[in-house]
Amino acid sequence: MRTLTYAEGIREGMRIKMLEDPNVLIFGEDVGQFGGCFGVTAGMVDEFTDKRVIDTPISEGVIIGAAVGAAAAGLKPIAELMFVDFLTVGMDQLVNQAAKMRYMFGGKVSMPMVVRLPSGGGVRAAAQHSQSLESWLTHVPGLKVIYPSNAADAAGMMLTAIEDDNPVMYLENKSMYAMKGEVPDTIVPIPLGKAAVKREGSQVTVITYGKQVYDALSAAETLSKDGVDVEVIDLRSLYPLDKETIKTSVEKTGKVVLVSEEVKRGGFIGEIAAVIAEEFFFSLDAPILRVGALNTPIPFSPGLEDYVLPDQLDIVHAIKKIV
Repeated sequence: MRTLTYAEGIREGMRIKMLEDPNVLIFGEDVGQFGGCFGVTAGMVDEFTDKRVIDTPISEGVIIGAAVGAAAAGLKPIAELMFVDFLTVGMDQLVNQAAKMRYMFGGKVSMPMVVRLPSGGGVRAAAQHSQSLESWLTHVPGLKVIYPSNAADAAGMMLTAIEDDNPVMYLENKSMYAMKGEVPDTIVPIPLGKAAVKREGSQVTVITYGKQVYDALSAAETLSKDGVDVEVIDLRSLYPLDKETIKTSVEKTGKVVLVSEEVKRGGFIGEIAAVIAEEFFFSLDAPILRVGALNTPIPFSPGLEDYVLPDQLDIVHAIKKIV
């Protein structure tokens, strides 16, 4: 095993595939000599040259559109946007081209493209650079959406994402880039659609992903001192969704708290709540509860941002309501 940061795990996954396959390339704003807005592609232009690590104009429509064209032509592009917030500029190319092309051509066109999307708050970047917009993406048929929470998953899921013939939206929480974790010496692909049980418990299930995995684990540890046994599931993959792991846990505990950094209104965890209510209702002993951000743009003020975003204490309060 070795220790890598979350950012290094992402880079390692990309680097492995670029060494294996000359068709893999990276492009986006400042991904070259600058090393990316958050340093994730640092050093890659020196290793692979500016023919495969390409700086683009400041145009997210161009970045996504170029990825669609490159993928359709047989390459395996990794497109980086500085912030998921800027995806709004490229949504036409993503939703009306990338997501639909394989279907509209009867599977004769492959779309092996990865879009890296730094997401979430906590870095004092204010309303236009701090959103969590995964529910927009999971709503679109034809897109796969993943959200690794640690360096090992970041590397392994990147290997899988690059080889997928469908567009994969690769979400990364900005506040986790410096977080360190153990990574196997030999990184192997991690299948999409497979959740990870991060903590086993018998009384209540917390289902989450990204940074909130750590908030949930901290809440579970706090509540264990009061005799409350909490199970924590890290979805890792939002679509495809691992319903089987959810089902097994809900049948065991009978109680569910869903946690996301998204604005609670219309968030992806609402979809998970609907799935549980429709398919596993008779396993429930209490209402499903959601923990998310308040329904407001993310403030710049540190105190206000911390107030708006969900944290460990919010999860503790939610669990106490139903246990």
